[in-house]
Amino acid sequence: MKKMKKNAVLFLAIFAFANLSAQPPQSLVPQNLAPQKKTYDWKNMSPEKRQEIISKMSPEERTKLLREFREDMMLSGLQIPQEKQDDFKRLYAEYQEKQRDIKDQFHRSENYDSLTDEEARKELNESFELGKQLIENRKLYAEKFLKILTPQQVLQMYQTEGKIREKVLDRKHDKDDKSATSSLRQRKR
Repeated sequence: MKKMKKNAVLFLAIFAFANLSAQPPQSLVPQNLAPQKKTYDWKNMSPEKRQEIISKMSPEERTKLLREFREDMMLSGLQIPQEKQDDFKRLYAEYQEKQRDIKDQFHRSENYDSLTDEEARKELNESFELGKQLIENRKLYAEKFLKILTPQQVLQMYQTEGKIREKVLDRKHDKDDKSATSSLRQRKR
């Protein structure tokens, strides 16, 4: 179930970024779908075709595609000069990895109703601690990013990350709402 949710979120994120980057890096074109030199026009591709292509990718390819879409969006949005792009990509990947490591420490319950009050309080406090660790990591990396970027670019980078999360969550909620509506219709029949 968790893996399915993770794949759905990855798909939604890629779908959300499709209008920001027209072509993925060649290394991400699945061998069984196209010749090595073919690229995809993600921006103009139908959602069904995107879903078909992405569904045939391995989890590693989907993760790499999402990471590269996000990187491309940051590079173009922040207008990072060519000579600083490699340093930014390296540091941004390191930052993302540290954020993931912190988030992976938190194991939230699937069913909150089954928790005792004590268990729920403990999980709530753990989530607050996680939030603190994420903020501390952002502060640490802000200092590192300031060696490459202007303060305005660092601020914009963090704001863009928030917008990415919102887009992904909005798309996920839209999909969940459509799924729930569809289920209700089927039950009424």
